Amino acid sequence: MSEKDVILYVDDEPINLLLFKKNFEKTYTVITVESGHEGLEKLSNNPAIKVAISDMKMPVMNGVEFIRQAKREYPTVVFFILTGFEITEEIADALSNKLINKYFRKPFSIQGIDYAINEVIMR
Repeated sequence: MSEKDVILYVDDEPINLLLFKKNFEKTYTVITVESGHEGLEKLSNNPAIKVAISDMKMPVMNGVEFIRQAKREYPTVVFFILTGFEITEEIADALSNKLINKYFRKPFSIQGIDYAINEVIMR
């Protein structure tokens, strides 16, 4: 059996981390963390991470701020935003500047996220 691709999910709400992990752990190795700072740490310790998905609204460092910092150090990782809100100007700018590949709305579509991850991993 081949090894699973590694993805990182950043969200400040433990229930969202649990739901995400339960929905994707059969297909991927899922690493979850509760903050952008922890996400940066996991990226530095796990070079196998190919995709990182972050919640937008988090205390201290929002999703775009986390991705902006992470992308500078890990340019080969593909980043997505997951949000419970409509697209904001900050998210739209991140999309147009290719900081993030795509954004998803909560409640998330398992198939939609899985398709997007596979699309970038298979490149």
